Amino acid sequence: MSVEEIYQDMKAKLHDVVPDFELRYKAELAVEINRLKVEKNAVILGHNYMEPALYYSIPDYKGDSLGLSRKAAETDKDIIVFCGVKFMAETAKILNPQKTVLLPAEKAGCSLAESITAEDVRDLRARFPGVPVVTYVNTYADVKAECDICCTSSNAAAVVESLHSDTVIFVPDEYLARNVAQETGKHIIFPTKIPKAGVRSSTDLDYQIIGWQGRCEVHEKFTTEDIANVRAQFPDVVILAHPECSPAVVAASDFSGSTSAMIRYVEETSAPRYLLLTECAMGDNVAAENPDKEMLRLCSVRCPHMNQITMEDTLNALKYNRYVIEVPEDIRVRAARSVERMIAIG
Repeated sequence: MSVEEIYQDMKAKLHDVVPDFELRYKAELAVEINRLKVEKNAVILGHNYMEPALYYSIPDYKGDSLGLSRKAAETDKDIIVFCGVKFMAETAKILNPQKTVLLPAEKAGCSLAESITAEDVRDLRARFPGVPVVTYVNTYADVKAECDICCTSSNAAAVVESLHSDTVIFVPDEYLARNVAQETGKHIIFPTKIPKAGVRSSTDLDYQIIGWQGRCEVHEKFTTEDIANVRAQFPDVVILAHPECSPAVVAASDFSGSTSAMIRYVEETSAPRYLLLTECAMGDNVAAENPDKEMLRLCSVRCPHMNQITMEDTLNALKYNRYVIEVPEDIRVRAARSVERMIAIG
């Protein structure tokens, strides 16, 4: 596509979201990125949290972490450019050890991934011997390598149930674990609140899920007060919350699901207006795709890590082959088992 064609395509969707001069500039970047993508036999994966001009111009595939993990596993391209954060790019490398995986921003991290280490998981295994470990995909490769199976927000409950175990360790997202516990009817404890000497066996406490106290710095900001205020002003609103929100927020919402599930819900709903309680760039992307439906623009929480991925840096990633994601082979092999089990469950 030419600069003008990309510009017109973005303008049709984003004229209410992105200034016109920025659209013209981003269209020029997109043409060069798409040219290099072909020249270098690369594929670009774009997470739903990418800023709108990038989201609607250069990704070959867009979606949530599970969907993009599948695309990463299937690609025949030599280079994978992951417009997301580091743990996502690591997952692509775990599934494609022979391919070059590039992350456009060197320090695009994640508060959840930073909240737990491989040593923490080994410590939990020592305290709760024989208990299987479910690790949210929002973790780094060394943590994935220590667990039995990964999960995403879309299949977390299914993964827990698939283990057919009386007790499961679920790390690191506190709120997702609490929401899964409610969905599956299991009692949850958090050993970070309990002295190590106080828990040595399954007879010490009544529990079925052992959680961890990590939180997403975006989703933990939403409150039930926010919901009450919105409903008071817009009684007919449908509110969608990501499962990384607190259980109270999820309970007060009309629907809770992964980013892809939220997108499908908006596409299918006949509600007069809706509100997304998730990262705000996704709200812009969903609104652009559904111009006939009214989205309340009351979500203004931007992920500071996703925000580091820009079109300029994506262009430089392809130009200069940066930043290359590497995962030590011993860690990769063990992590791959956990990720592949997650993908198999779907």
